[in-house]
This record gives sequence, structure tokens and C-alpha cells, in this order.
Amino acid sequence: MARLYSDEGFPRKVSEKLRQLDHDVLTVQDAGQAIQSIPDDQVLAYATDQNRAVLTINRADFIRLHRQSSNHAGIVVCTEDLNRDRLANRVHTVISKENTLSGKLIRVNRPEKN
Repeated sequence: MARLYSDEGFPRKVSEKLRQLDHDVLTVQDAGQAIQSIPDDQVLAYATDQNRAVLTINRADFIRLHRQSSNHAGIVVCTEDLNRDRLANRVHTVISKENTLSGKLIRVNRPEKN
């Protein structure tokens, strides 16, 4: 499955659920980089060095970084969803359809309300 790096704002419960779905998820906490206010470009550089796609709800900044350069291991931007299981399942479904995340911007949007 996918190698992911969840940034500081990404819900830990979603990262844990993605691990249960067999994704290799490294969190900023696991990497010893929590509560350091590391700039987004450095988060992306670290993830790229680790061959991991960034997993984030910080959509605007990471979309901007992708537009500046697609030389990265992938960026998965998610719309916030307080239903953490649903968000994890949406991420899993979307990224599982991809052969590779490298160089891609993947958008995981919240479902429309009926």
C-alpha cells in the first residue's frame, strides 16, 4: 500500500485507521518533529526524502507547493471531516486507485450532504 507522512494538523486517529488498512503511515510525532512549527516546504522536503506522500488537511499551502513543483513523492490534501473513520476510508479508497502517488496532487473531498 501507500507510504504516507501525516503532517502536524492531520488527525492522528485517521493515521491510525490508515495503518489498519495496511498503509505505511509515519506521523510527525513518530518522526520526532511535532510542535516545532516546521514550514510546509520543509515538511514536503522531509516526506520526499523519506519517499512518502504528505497527508494533510492544509489544502491551500500544499496545493501551492505542488503548483511550484511536482518533484515530490505525492501530496494528498483532504477536506476536514470530523467522522475520522469515514475520512480514513475515503483516503484509502482514493489512493488505492493510484498506481503511484509520486509527483501527484490527490484531492480527497468530503462527500456532499444529501
